[in-house]
Amino acid sequence: MPTARDLMEERAEGRPTLLDELPGELMMWVLIVSELVVFGAGLAAFLAVRITDPSGFAEAQSHLHRAGAGVNTIVLVTSGWLAACAVQAAEAGHIGRLRSLVAGAIALGAVFLVIKAAEYVDLAAAGISFETHAFFTFSYLLTGFHAAHVIAGMILLAVVAVPGSPRAVETGAAFWHMVDLVWVLLFPVVYLL
Repeated sequence: MPTARDLMEERAEGRPTLLDELPGELMMWVLIVSELVVFGAGLAAFLAVRITDPSGFAEAQSHLHRAGAGVNTIVLVTSGWLAACAVQAAEAGHIGRLRSLVAGAIALGAVFLVIKAAEYVDLAAAGISFETHAFFTFSYLLTGFHAAHVIAGMILLAVVAVPGSPRAVETGAAFWHMVDLVWVLLFPVVYLL
């Protein structure tokens, strides 16, 4: 494993370093890793508390919209694919195609939020809140925090599509893929286990 000194020497000599190989900007990767740690801690806490009341968690989980969450998984993965295609379009200099792909990714992000909001409305109509059971406390916190990241990702994608530079689009797509990854982890833990 290269040391910090090795990386500095490589950079000084003009050789590409490991950090140069990351798509997008380094600070975005710092943000992505920190967000993954936060979500990981939340999932670990969820699973730890679940061990103390498996039957209560299973009963509470039965109130969630599994089919909607499954559709949302397809929606976000497809949106991530569109973001990846947008990076390729940016690299090829096809700004119009890039913006169309980003618009599609953002639109699918909006579809995700509508489906998630419908679930929240149904749960609220059934009298289910944060305080109903520990399962719902975690469910609302984890999926709500994720929904906030979907909104942030949609804004970021819109912002990077304006200049359309490959580096900017790569940076936005990297964040969007983190949003996808987190949902792919949340879906089975919150909805299926």
